[in-house]
Amino acid sequence: MAQYNCTTKYRSFKHLDEIERGKIAALHKEGKSMRYIAKQLGRAPSTISREIKRGTVTQLKSDLSAYEAYFPEAGQAIYEKKRKNCGAKLKLSFVKDFIRFAEEKMLEKKPWSPDSIVGYCKKDADWENKPMVCTKTLYNYIDRGLLKVRNIDLLLKPRLKPGDKTKRREAKRIMGKSIDLRPKEVETREEFGHWEIDTVVGKRSNDAVLLTMTERKTRYELIFLLDSKDSEAVKRVFMELKNSYGELFGEVFRSVTADNGSEFSELSSILGSLRSEAYFAHPYSSWERASNERQNGIIRRFIPKGKAIRGISLSEVKDIERWINQYPRKILSYRTAEEYFYEELLKIYKEKGKEPGEQHVQVG
Repeated sequence: MAQYNCTTKYRSFKHLDEIERGKIAALHKEGKSMRYIAKQLGRAPSTISREIKRGTVTQLKSDLSAYEAYFPEAGQAIYEKKRKNCGAKLKLSFVKDFIRFAEEKMLEKKPWSPDSIVGYCKKDADWENKPMVCTKTLYNYIDRGLLKVRNIDLLLKPRLKPGDKTKRREAKRIMGKSIDLRPKEVETREEFGHWEIDTVVGKRSNDAVLLTMTERKTRYELIFLLDSKDSEAVKRVFMELKNSYGELFGEVFRSVTADNGSEFSELSSILGSLRSEAYFAHPYSSWERASNERQNGIIRRFIPKGKAIRGISLSEVKDIERWINQYPRKILSYRTAEEYFYEELLKIYKEKGKEPGEQHVQVG
């Protein structure tokens, strides 16, 4: 991936190689000065001086008298030995307990990412004085094959591939208000109650689907199991949510951003009747609903593409939803989406002088 404004400094030098050491030996044997040798090799005199000291060894003549001479083989051998000792040393032997804990978490049926494990342990009092490694080091250990965990076992390895926001295809249909009209506080996640919505499909024909909703500020996830991918099924979900939240629906669901799928063709009228707003992303621009797309990627860990959703029970779906919401997130300072969501929800209920009720709506 191309990088711009990189702060990493490139080396302005390179190490001596075997050929250069041979030239040094030949010129030094001829009695040439270090400055002369340095000029011939395009090196600094100090480099030549250090190399000669490094490769100079004591030898015995036939009469057993000692003398010193530079040997390129000796300089190369010492160089290679020192290079082996360069770099950061492995800490595996000092962090056995942490590695064991990390492996267990990453190999569970519903695994944690390396970053979540490190972030969780930093906040957990039980790990306060225990040796650990950072996220980068943990990923390095996995890449080098030093743990039981492989890259394929990871929940979702981060990758930086931003969408091209400058090239957009023209919309095929006008579903409602464009995402361009969405208020600034929605974009910056300053205000609670703005959601992104999408469907997760299994087999392409005659299969059930999952309707997923992600609250932008807290990353809280709602997953609904629908018999079909149509606007009527979507409408039933919002009617159930309205029954659950009552007059506070408009506070909890201030807006919903969707793609241009046919199942959302009636979303504007549905939400309009509930005193909420619907916005629609540009076609082929999934990055405009990045939070929801990210969550859908996690769901795919448990329900791979092509797997029939109709054979999945509602309890399994809610189990996935619960796990996502109880997963510590770096972006939330390693709090869970559930904690953050109910904290925001409690604020609304306190403002209205009401008591919060059960919010896990189950739609068959």
